[in-house]
Amino acid sequence: MRAHNGASRRAAVVGLLSALAIATNFAMIGIPNVKLMDSIVFIAGLSLGLIDGVAVATLTWLIYGFFNPYGFIPTIWIATIVGEWMYALAGWLSRSLTAGKRPPRVILAALGFSTTLAYDLLTNVVFALTFGFPVEAALIAGIPFALLHELTNAAAFSILVPKAEAAVGALLGLTVEGRPVKAVRAGRL
Repeated sequence: MRAHNGASRRAAVVGLLSALAIATNFAMIGIPNVKLMDSIVFIAGLSLGLIDGVAVATLTWLIYGFFNPYGFIPTIWIATIVGEWMYALAGWLSRSLTAGKRPPRVILAALGFSTTLAYDLLTNVVFALTFGFPVEAALIAGIPFALLHELTNAAAFSILVPKAEAAVGALLGLTVEGRPVKAVRAGRL
């Protein structure tokens, strides 16, 4: 397998995925806790590897978090950046643990749900601590929003990841024996 213009192409794909995550966040701003960003970051970790996945997560939140129409609160912003890294890590680990193959859709859905549960726990605890609310109360009050976030991410991961992964491979120009590959093998560029 080889990549054409590997480093510059990877940087362009990181920028493109970050821009896509930011644009879809703003486009879906009226639907609380339903976003494509988490799937996009997972795809980056799955397709590009951990470092590039973390870069997509960080770039996305540096921009979206700072210009978020709901307000900017530094402690929550930092928690969302760190929490978003979990999606990049989950994508990278899923590729690593499945011998370079894309996980089945049911596993993708489970990864979407469980990673989002961890993200929601982290950000809700930081919210409670930031504003002096009891953590238990914040977690209980956040259940409807968290469930919506977790269930929509489970669906998005199982539906979007397989197609998007192939698209990222095409953007990177990955080929095997001169033919385009449908999946990117993380870490082999």
